Amino acid sequence: MSNRQILLLIAAFILLTFGSFIWFVVTWNAEAEPQLGHLGAPGVYTETKDTAA
Repeated sequence: MSNRQILLLIAAFILLTFGSFIWFVVTWNAEAEPQLGHLGAPGVYTETKDTAA
């Protein structure tokens, strides 16, 4: 492969990566995703039973 072909492959990879990121940002629907504050570990916010009583 010549240097020009390698540079074109690198440029194509960068454009594809950048383009897919832009597509992700443009099509993001914040209302369809849970908020980060609600992603706690299971059982963190549940009440515990008092077994001593």
